Amino acid sequence: MEREQLADFLRRRREAIRPAEVGIADGPRRRTTGLRREEVAMLAGMSVDYVVRLEQGRSSQPSPQLLGALARALRLSDDERGHLFHLAGHAPPPADGTARLARAGLIRMLDLLGDTPALVLSDLGEVLAQNRTSVLMAGDLTRFTGDRRYMAYRWFTEPAAREVGLPQERERQARQLVADLRATAGRRSGDPAVAGLIDRLRAASEDFRRLWAEHEVAVRRADRKTLVHPRVGPLTMDCETLLTPDQGQLLLVLTPADAGTRERLELLRVLGTEEFPASGTTDTTAR
Repeated sequence: MEREQLADFLRRRREAIRPAEVGIADGPRRRTTGLRREEVAMLAGMSVDYVVRLEQGRSSQPSPQLLGALARALRLSDDERGHLFHLAGHAPPPADGTARLARAGLIRMLDLLGDTPALVLSDLGEVLAQNRTSVLMAGDLTRFTGDRRYMAYRWFTEPAAREVGLPQERERQARQLVADLRATAGRRSGDPAVAGLIDRLRAASEDFRRLWAEHEVAVRRADRKTLVHPRVGPLTMDCETLLTPDQGQLLLVLTPADAGTRERLELLRVLGTEEFPASGTTDTTAR
């Protein structure tokens, strides 16, 4: 861990970001063009004291999880993110499509979308980043670890993951998840991360085995689904998917499909950030 260089790098990256880039109002009394330490702490989900100690070169070694949060908060590019990990004494996350951080450009698009729910996902269905409205609607989907990171795994192994949607939509959504995973497996043939996930799903779920055997293939780019939210009721959303050129990550944007949903989504934003029930923090926005 190179504390002095890490401190200098974090300080300079913080000072280089304009508040508007991360959705923070740039008020007339602001004395700096960059972000304040407390704003970085808020965006990264860590204490202000720890951010201060990092910038002063007197912190303990940050974990890869904390570094990932800082990289997202500071909108680091892939090269900058790798440099951050090296300075902190860690190897950068492997570029295997399953453990990567959301790309800086996609994070900026999340910010620009504002009140429109949006997420960044890997091609295996791991949520890498969400904007605030998406969290209000679906809960924090970035918090899972292990195989639970993947939407398909939760869908086929946890009943609660399926209960947040309408019963009549579940078979269609299950087929879409499997067909999309089949397309990823074909594109990344021989990748042990993909093959391992499929093997574990086949071992864990009879329903997955049934659908996998049908060999349906489809990359989903548009869909409509209904989430029954416990606080505001049904939300029928149109889902549009924008893929990166290598199809390794995607931006999922959800827009209200009718006037009633639009009103309920506005109500949800007014109600604020009360925690989404644990049974609902899965797959409400599965591709």
